Amino acid sequence: MVDHSFVDLSLAALYDGLNSWGPSDEFYLKLVRRADAVLDVGCGTGQLLCRARAEGHRGRLVGLDPAAAMLVQARQARTDVEWVLGDTRARGWDGEFDLAVMTGHAFQVLLGDEDVLQCLRAVRRALGPGGRFAFETRNPAARPWERWTPDRVREVTAPDGAVVRVRHEVQDGGLRDGRVRFTETYDSDRWPAPRVSHTVLRFLDAGELGAFLTAAGLTVVEQYGDWDGGPLTPAAPEIVTVATPAA
Repeated sequence: MVDHSFVDLSLAALYDGLNSWGPSDEFYLKLVRRADAVLDVGCGTGQLLCRARAEGHRGRLVGLDPAAAMLVQARQARTDVEWVLGDTRARGWDGEFDLAVMTGHAFQVLLGDEDVLQCLRAVRRALGPGGRFAFETRNPAARPWERWTPDRVREVTAPDGAVVRVRHEVQDGGLRDGRVRFTETYDSDRWPAPRVSHTVLRFLDAGELGAFLTAAGLTVVEQYGDWDGGPLTPAAPEIVTVATPAA
């Protein structure tokens, strides 16, 4: 199920303002620049592929996302990228891409073992010989959900000029069975009532990720703990992984 914040057109319009370009985007952009054909799984509003095309990328760029409202934003930004509505269960490719990416912690919305394996196998099929799959998950050892508290309020200005406040609140005391449930509340003085999105994210450690990748026919070739290429330690905020089809 797609989160409400991604299917509501007015909330999808806030996404880029809340998720401005940063080090993670630069990391992926470097990979995209070196690839002729790129598949962005869970592309959202398409910031990465739009930036690559704007810089002059001449190859094939395909963005896949199950949330129509997010693709509305992407299509408004650029029409010279292939924007595809759906997910890896509904859409598939065979050996067509040099690079596949999953950015913005999109990998963590895969909640069940079969969901993870299905997605990874679909990505494996989509990659040509020597292709790469790059993605990131939050490091569970760093316990990032402990900082998702209601007192941390972010503000963003909507296209109509309304100031929208966004806050998060973790449910059920935090991590349970490898998953964290939380609410994301959007509120504005111009709105009659707040809008609430309910989210569940799965947290896997490096060993668990490795086992899933191996089962899907992928091999880890690079793994980092941050966007500067630092080592993966218990305190590292990310598990940044680059994998390739196994021989």
